[in-house]
Amino acid sequence: MTTTSDFILRNARIVLADRVIEHGWLAVADGRIAEIGDSGVPAGGLDMGGDLVIPGLIELHTDHLEAHYMPRPKVQWNPVAAVVSYDGQLATCGITTVLDSLRVWREEGAEDVDGQAIVLAGAISAARDAGLLRADHFLHLRCEIPMPNVVDEAKELIDRPDIRLMSLMDHTPGQRQFRDEEKLRDYYRGKGAGMTDAELDVMFARRLYCKENYADANMRAIVALAHQHAIPLASHDDTTEENVVEAIRDKVAVAEFPTTLEAARRLHEAGIDILMGAPNVVRGGSHSGNIAAIDLAREGLLDILSSDYIPSSLLMAALQLPLRAPAIDLPAAVRTVTKAPAEAVGLPDRGEIAVGKRADLIRVHVAHDVPAVRSVWREGHRVA
Repeated sequence: MTTTSDFILRNARIVLADRVIEHGWLAVADGRIAEIGDSGVPAGGLDMGGDLVIPGLIELHTDHLEAHYMPRPKVQWNPVAAVVSYDGQLATCGITTVLDSLRVWREEGAEDVDGQAIVLAGAISAARDAGLLRADHFLHLRCEIPMPNVVDEAKELIDRPDIRLMSLMDHTPGQRQFRDEEKLRDYYRGKGAGMTDAELDVMFARRLYCKENYADANMRAIVALAHQHAIPLASHDDTTEENVVEAIRDKVAVAEFPTTLEAARRLHEAGIDILMGAPNVVRGGSHSGNIAAIDLAREGLLDILSSDYIPSSLLMAALQLPLRAPAIDLPAAVRTVTKAPAEAVGLPDRGEIAVGKRADLIRVHVAHDVPAVRSVWREGHRVA
């Protein structure tokens, strides 16, 4: 990482929160944006060659760290090395602020990266303290509500100052994203080494038991914990009117991946930000057969995009939005991956190109409808 220096970017298409400066320049001083202009370009500076300059991307929900920590079934990599590798991929995709989504649960018999939240949180801290990270990292605790130990595990992490979001997860068969149990079976059959139907029968029976015996009390405890520590809450896979009522009751700030138009509309009416997956936009639909993100965008019901499992999809999806939802212009599309997520989790110092904001910036060249991140700055430091 370079030391902070004062510099000027010129000959750029600068995307502000509400408009585009087609031939603009901006000046950075002490890690902040000091000046923005469209004429009277100061001498010198870095020529952007007409490329886009936009705010650094802000990611609220990615569990992609898990792919670096467990690159093969039953293979766990050095956790700090995994964090550094993952962080490098994020930065080169233009992500300068990320909420690392950690699974706060253990499930008997599961071979996924569960029960490792404390290990990975510690690795993130170690990498940060050693100056190994390019992006600014915070935590998003994904709390699987029916799991017996989820409250105790959340309490072990809750005092960390880098927690910015907690989500209320429930992957019980037969509800939310997987109301169709067969789709859930297909998901696990195709994951890693795959699971047999007999193994899935055992897992599903166990999950139903946990739902019946632990979910209600755990939900109350996790919601209370989040409110006590002033941590924003997210709901997950809202599908039915009952799901929406619960989200409103629990005062969630963000609804992640609602699965139906009806649920998204009701959540939006309640003032809850709608977050959808960028891969859903790029692919043209949900891999699970739920509502397409672009359909919500066309209805004015899309507030935030998340790369979820493909970091490069975040920028690609944002730049596709104006082409596929004509009511969304380029500044509005960019807001879904910058300003809107920053505001949702209380980070007002970033997320837009404006005087006084952090100089978290990316230079983007687009060719053949594919964006390539050419340069990345975080607080004025060149990090990629």
